[in-house]
Amino acid sequence: MADTDTEEAKKEEAAMVSEWEDMAEGAGAAPDDEDVDADADSRLLNQDEIDSLLGFDDQDGDDNPSGVMALINAALVNYERLPMLDIVFDRLVRLLSTSLRNLTSDSVEVTLDQVSTVRFNDYMNSIPLPAMLAVFKAEEWDNHGMMVVDSALIYSVVDVLLGGRKGTAAIRIEGRPYTTIEQKLIERMVSVSLSDLSSAFDPLSPVTFGLERMETNPRFATITQGNNACVLVRMRVDMGDRGGRMEVMIPYATLEPIRELLLQMFMGEKFGRDSIWETHLTKELYKTDVKIQAIMAEKTVPLSEILNWKKGSRVMFNVETDERVEMRCGDFPIFTATMGQKKGYLAARIDTYIDPKKKNEDQQ
Repeated sequence: MADTDTEEAKKEEAAMVSEWEDMAEGAGAAPDDEDVDADADSRLLNQDEIDSLLGFDDQDGDDNPSGVMALINAALVNYERLPMLDIVFDRLVRLLSTSLRNLTSDSVEVTLDQVSTVRFNDYMNSIPLPAMLAVFKAEEWDNHGMMVVDSALIYSVVDVLLGGRKGTAAIRIEGRPYTTIEQKLIERMVSVSLSDLSSAFDPLSPVTFGLERMETNPRFATITQGNNACVLVRMRVDMGDRGGRMEVMIPYATLEPIRELLLQMFMGEKFGRDSIWETHLTKELYKTDVKIQAIMAEKTVPLSEILNWKKGSRVMFNVETDERVEMRCGDFPIFTATMGQKKGYLAARIDTYIDPKKKNEDQQ
């Protein structure tokens, strides 16, 4: 009996399952099942479309990210708001090409790949390791920056400085820390590069970039807060068949002292200045009539004595006829003069100009 009941229960359960399946197929059925399946497949996004939507396919050299990445980077300050940076970094590339040629005694070509704006944390997480991170300080601005040299350039420079043959690619040995010799050689190259960076900023604002330390771990090269915006300069250094990349990262906080200078469209620009109006105003000012007073002498008299003055009263001044008088425009002394007569009129011959700065110093 028990076995019979069990078999019947299984049959009932199987019948219920098949009934539910039939109901589900009937509810989901459309007039044309093949067309519906085709439409469903066409609405599925492939990997390229997903990357385009998220903006991940714009990371390779594209200055204008799209999708979600464009929204994430919308809060960053665009480096193009500081036009003078382009001139500074173009000057850096020219100077660096000459300096590295002198350092390596080889043909070196430095090219500027990209100038962009990144968040500090995002950049530090994207540095391909192993690499050397040089932390430098801008003495006059009292802030820091960073220069990153990738492993390809490190081994190329070491190979060239130690007498490697020309025309052969540098041998890269990964998975080991850099030796002291390699670090010292790269320090020489970084010092030369920082000197050129200082020279590139000199026409705009004199500044001295000094190397503070060399790091191989990005965790120990933190120079600003993670969300702060930074200017990132990517450069390519080619030495024949050898070469690599060098990157300079300067936080916007470091550039803040010269922000007004970096906003200029060209060197020496001064906003709000119009030379035509300056010339016109200068000519008109020279035609302006100005009243000059000759102060022969001054005397302090009590008010009670002044009230007793009558017609014919005399006021005596302790002044001689040959003493100089002070010429004033309003309350401001301008000249000293000698009094005299010419054609029956009182006249003053100007002798000296009174410098307002010296007069204030004498009074103090």
